Amino acid sequence: MAPFIEARGLTKHYRSVRALDGFDLVADEGRVIAVLGPNGAGKTTFVRTVATLTRPDSGTLRVAGIDAVADPGRVRRLIGLAGQSAAVEPTMTGRENLQMVGRLFGLDRDAARAATSRVLCDFGLDEAADRPVRTYSGGMRRRVDLGASMVGSPRLLLLDEPTTGLDPRSRIELWESIRTLVARGTDVLLTTQYLDEADQLATDVVIVDHGRVVAAGTPAELKNKVGSDVVELHVREARSLAAAERALAAIGTEPARVDLTTRRVSVTVQDGSERLQDALRALDDTDVVIDDIRLRRPTLDEVFLALTGSETT
Repeated sequence: MAPFIEARGLTKHYRSVRALDGFDLVADEGRVIAVLGPNGAGKTTFVRTVATLTRPDSGTLRVAGIDAVADPGRVRRLIGLAGQSAAVEPTMTGRENLQMVGRLFGLDRDAARAATSRVLCDFGLDEAADRPVRTYSGGMRRRVDLGASMVGSPRLLLLDEPTTGLDPRSRIELWESIRTLVARGTDVLLTTQYLDEADQLATDVVIVDHGRVVAAGTPAELKNKVGSDVVELHVREARSLAAAERALAAIGTEPARVDLTTRRVSVTVQDGSERLQDALRALDDTDVVIDDIRLRRPTLDEVFLALTGSETT
């Protein structure tokens, strides 16, 4: 079976900026692919290229075996796209928005109505369907936008940072909607600045930096690449952070990391069980009061930092 997305050596330059610089990605059917990278890494440019909104300067791109550069019209009939902001008409109802998109997609009136009813049900918008979208919350607007990309029953859904700006509850609701689509057979390619989002949704993660893929694999495989454990503790008082940082720095393979907001200190270590005991002994010699301490595997945030040297935002 041919890969559903196959990008080989894609390049795209904007004057002196290399948005894509030999970009390679192969995605098989039935997968959820999350593309991660710092701002300006080339994530959105790649999504726009798959959506046939941007033409690469060189390289090849195939979607479901179709040459996306030579035959963009056929590719567009296979995909749905939801961008970084909700592209809905606020004066129209949710139902009217979706029916309009269905008609623009080429559905006849009855088919557009049937598709709209299905999507409203899938995204939990039945009760609000006949209210103007201007009365919707931010999370509901994003669900309408996502629903609009699904009215035409695309084989591939492209999501460019779908939950940016949403509150935690709205993000979780949108995740559930995406999982429903995946369970019904829709392939998904998403970009996100939230590492936990990729961990929750993706079967495969692709990390991009400076227009190139620097690592790819399942979340578990990428975490194993770091090959280390993490000792993390939570101090009771912010004034203890400096002492806790010094204690953990002594056992780590790299400088300890401090989160002032949550009063947490963490450090990457080898031989985690032994180093956890070393941490407890080092803390015994201080007046640091800890609320909890634990040994864990690296998060995708830490994998990302180790591979790119950058934060996601």
